[in-house]
Amino acid sequence: MHLDIDLLRGIGLSQAVLAQLGQSLTTPDGTRLMRVVETQRDRHALHDGRDEHVARLLPAAHQALQAREDQLTVGDWVLAGPDAHGDVWIGTRLDPVTQIARRANDGRRQPLASNVDTALLVMGLDADFNPRRMERTIAMVRAAGVAPVAVLSKVDLGGFARERVAQLRERLPKDVPIVAVDGTQSAARLEVQPWLATGQTLVLLGSSGAGKSTLTNTLLQGDVQRTGGVRLGDGRGRHTTTARSLHLCAGGACIIDTPGLRTWRPDADGHALAATFDDVQALARGCRYRDCRHEGEPGCAVREHVAEDRLRNYQKLLRDADRGERTPLQRIALRRKWKALGKAGTQRLRDKGR
Repeated sequence: MHLDIDLLRGIGLSQAVLAQLGQSLTTPDGTRLMRVVETQRDRHALHDGRDEHVARLLPAAHQALQAREDQLTVGDWVLAGPDAHGDVWIGTRLDPVTQIARRANDGRRQPLASNVDTALLVMGLDADFNPRRMERTIAMVRAAGVAPVAVLSKVDLGGFARERVAQLRERLPKDVPIVAVDGTQSAARLEVQPWLATGQTLVLLGSSGAGKSTLTNTLLQGDVQRTGGVRLGDGRGRHTTTARSLHLCAGGACIIDTPGLRTWRPDADGHALAATFDDVQALARGCRYRDCRHEGEPGCAVREHVAEDRLRNYQKLLRDADRGERTPLQRIALRRKWKALGKAGTQRLRDKGR
């Protein structure tokens, strides 16, 4: 299999991906390394560094992903090639170096983007502004091995940008960069430039109407993604981006735009998520009880020094992680338990009324 390394670096090829190729099995003639730039049901758009191709998964590759409760997503690297009729088929998905994912309500894992270096966490300075949500998102992104950058958009809406940047700076980890941009202006590219180096892959994450697609268009210097407004009543955005897609930046970086996320349950264990709250972790060593949950136990060193709102956010994140780690059988058993407790409580109330 011939590889044009310089060409593939332009779409994010890294040394870690190359290392996997060195361990891969012999591939059929005509097989090439490509990157998934968009997925639509059973068809996927691939890029080889020069051209885009439409491809489908071979049944064996599809079954291999299903067996791992996995699926192909934007940013994945694949080995693909044409058949006798010229149709392109994906035979192998390389293991992602990093992958950002979430858990659905039923516990299923939903990948959002693979092989990402930096996540631009976009949050509007309008009604979208929510420091607690940004704090949780940073924890989930870091647990996936991806570097977060907090991007405050819509600085043109008012004169409180400096105040809100300072508010966020007090709350977030000191090593998380914070930039404030007007996504419609070319100056936004200068603010994000440090993360747009050749071969880097960025993903934009945030709620609907936060300005992700507007910023994507500005970074790409073109009208690539359709944009829309927000509802006047509550400031919530309309879903203008309906599918994740990867775009090539003129400077050599790759940008993945995503639909707005209403909810995001973490796909990570509690220990990885808790590591982001380093102040809580450090103070917890001084608690009287080793298994202290910081919920009112005597001798808790955390509650004395950590703001109540931040501590509640930390505890919510761990509860969400616990729900995400439950197996289907555990979820069924838990529902049965609470149903039985509810019936028992109702019966006690009836007995008292007799």
